Amino acid sequence: MNTFPLRRAKRTSAVLVLCAGLLLAVPPVLALPPPLAQKAVQGEGYRLPSAALQAVVDAPRAPSLYLSPKSDLTALLQTPALPSIAQVAAPELKLGGLRINPKTVSDSRFSFGNKLWLVSNTDGAERQIAGLPQPLSVASLAWSPDQKYLAFNQLNPATGANELWLVDVESASARRVAENLNSIIGNGYAWLPGGEALLVLQRPAGQGEPPKGDGIPTGPAVQETVAGQGVRTVRTYQDLLKDEDDARLLEHYLKAQPVRVAINGQATPIGAPGMFLGLSSSPDGKYLLSQRVERPFSYAVPVSRFPRHIDVLDAQGKVVHTVAKLPLVDGLPTGNDAVPTGVRSISWRADAPAMLVWAEAQDGGDPARDAAIRDAVLVQAAPFEKPPVTLAQLGSRYAGITWSSGDVALLDEYWWKSRQVKQWKISPDNPQQAPVLLSQRSEDDRYSDPGEPLLQADDAGRSRLQLSADGSSFYRIGKGASAEGDRPFLDRINLASGKSERLFHSQAPYYEMPLTIIEGDNARILTYRESNDVPANLFARGLSADATPVELTHFAHPLPQLRGVKKEQIRYTRNDGVELTADLLLPPGYDPKKDGPRPVLMWAYPAEFKSAEDASQVSGSKYRFNAVSYWGPQAFLAKGYVVLNNPTMPIIGEGDAEPNDTYVQQLVASAEAAVNEVVKRGVGDRERIAVGGHSYGAFMTANLLAHTRLFKAGIARSGAYNRTLTPFGFQAEERNYWQAQEVYLKMSPFNYADKIKDPILFIHGQEDNNSGTFPVQSERMFAAVKGLGGTSRLVMLPNESHGYRARESIMTMLAESESWLDKWLAAPKAGEAKR
Repeated sequence: MNTFPLRRAKRTSAVLVLCAGLLLAVPPVLALPPPLAQKAVQGEGYRLPSAALQAVVDAPRAPSLYLSPKSDLTALLQTPALPSIAQVAAPELKLGGLRINPKTVSDSRFSFGNKLWLVSNTDGAERQIAGLPQPLSVASLAWSPDQKYLAFNQLNPATGANELWLVDVESASARRVAENLNSIIGNGYAWLPGGEALLVLQRPAGQGEPPKGDGIPTGPAVQETVAGQGVRTVRTYQDLLKDEDDARLLEHYLKAQPVRVAINGQATPIGAPGMFLGLSSSPDGKYLLSQRVERPFSYAVPVSRFPRHIDVLDAQGKVVHTVAKLPLVDGLPTGNDAVPTGVRSISWRADAPAMLVWAEAQDGGDPARDAAIRDAVLVQAAPFEKPPVTLAQLGSRYAGITWSSGDVALLDEYWWKSRQVKQWKISPDNPQQAPVLLSQRSEDDRYSDPGEPLLQADDAGRSRLQLSADGSSFYRIGKGASAEGDRPFLDRINLASGKSERLFHSQAPYYEMPLTIIEGDNARILTYRESNDVPANLFARGLSADATPVELTHFAHPLPQLRGVKKEQIRYTRNDGVELTADLLLPPGYDPKKDGPRPVLMWAYPAEFKSAEDASQVSGSKYRFNAVSYWGPQAFLAKGYVVLNNPTMPIIGEGDAEPNDTYVQQLVASAEAAVNEVVKRGVGDRERIAVGGHSYGAFMTANLLAHTRLFKAGIARSGAYNRTLTPFGFQAEERNYWQAQEVYLKMSPFNYADKIKDPILFIHGQEDNNSGTFPVQSERMFAAVKGLGGTSRLVMLPNESHGYRARESIMTMLAESESWLDKWLAAPKAGEAKR
């Protein structure tokens, strides 16, 4: 959960963090046969792949971009190479679903920015910052509302430092303003309205050492349930509390003291320490919305579901109003539309001085219960003496509000079961005024997605709907999904008529994502543009169609030797008529007509849909940068393999049918179509095709090897294979095991381990914290394949979670995958003759 403040998912804004997130590329090895990966020996330690794959891991990363509130500056943050296993293996506490670095009193993290500088969004001029701490280790950063300062969290696990620093933008100089932050939940700091001070969470003064147990149990860990409460869904969570010693440790580390820190560093405590899950200032700065964890704790659910007090504090930290005392949420009704009862998704209304807004379920939080009204949206204004007022009543679940003014706001609602999403234009100060439906569609229907409203920070630092200069219109930015692929756009929508005007549309041969629009005499749009052989860079362009874009950043190809990768967005059809999409990537210098078919690595991740029409839509863009990441399959382009990336694997349930009722049949049909397509195109050798995936993609991989002989090898990373171990739902499956036993059993490749006749490599992090993908899943699946006489290998990576972080782990992951593919597919050689 975020601490300052809670944000809705799926909202984007140019004034929030914009991560470049560019993937890396490596040089091809085609002139000579690739060197064999080192032979694995039991207990030999970490491994290195071939030089070509090592280059993937060590290639430079593109900086992350943070646009300023006025959009005329960008802060760039460079992240270095991967951390070592020594860093990843540092002491870590696992308490209540949290992973805590006890030395820094922060969440466990291992990636930090080591270079920070500023760029003008007018001409691209760069400004270096003086006085930065050395070594620089930035965990997070945030612009002040007035854009005079840039705050960042200097978090150094080596020294234990957890500090707040400010960059004076005018002088381009940095200085420390606070120490001993507590950033276990959230960043540990947030700007207060006006930009003259920050709200900071610090370790309480005089707190002392953490409690230490003597190892002698004080009694059993007891849980109890009472009959008659109905069916309650209890997901499988990791890192839960085990005993009272854990509970006391959690209390110690979560407890934080709110402090007001002025820009000159002067600190003033606010109220008493507490275990805060949320603390945010009202737009007028007079109140704080506080969410604190309370006992009794639970051994069955994470801290986000523990009992909590929701209070309004004054500027001195005194409780002036209690909004709610929420009980422990130790289970929910069945279904993905199930929610807790009581106050939910509470926040400040961004366009009012001090007004709370939240949702409350009107159907007991149970989607199976008949109810015309599912959620009510309530508001309550300071001084909180009058009861809450109903702002809206919804036929589905509340999904947040984009605020603008008392006359205009955009309210979203959704219903998972039908995938329906709606957006309404409402008048917050006139609740009697009928709302206007702006859009209604299936969330799976990418073609009809109108885009997300463009947001802009106001003087209080709150994100609000960005309006045109005359106030008559707002803007939307979308991916622009179409039969031609994704073509991002920027639209201007008239508030009165609802008519839309397209101001920008990405054009071939580029993939260009608009970030924001800057109005005025020198009106321009900021975009992030990339093409097949050129990584994404920041551009400024005028509003006219013939305006020449100005390149503001100049990020080079991370490994230019890989220029020349050929990418094609291909379309093909499943045997039931569903159209499928995939990115076909060919290594540089490879000519299918001359060289013949190659071994293929296919990497995928299934997705559920409610209609075949939506499942058949084109996904992605053929104009995106040909990035090669150590995480995905593209790295093996450097070895000469053909890669089929993200072939769509739709699992469809039309009408009342559930997608997973025919999961295996649809999965096999999609895989058959993909294999047939690469063979038909002459790029894939049918006898040398491997399949792989991570998490749910690993689950897919094991199922395909259990139910087909399409593939000569598989790579399954961090998956789950026995669905009886996730009995209260998984992925998009809403039903529990007792409601759909046959589905759970048929979908579990563990039950068909005797059918796996082709080699499968299992890789898993020993400390996987993802719900459902416990490490035992891979251990038991490997044991089953082994015991039944199959060919398999299990690699358990020490100290790694669901996503692997240490350089040694990533190198070993690639080395193991490389050896597996080369052994069972036979590595391609330059000029390989057609068989």
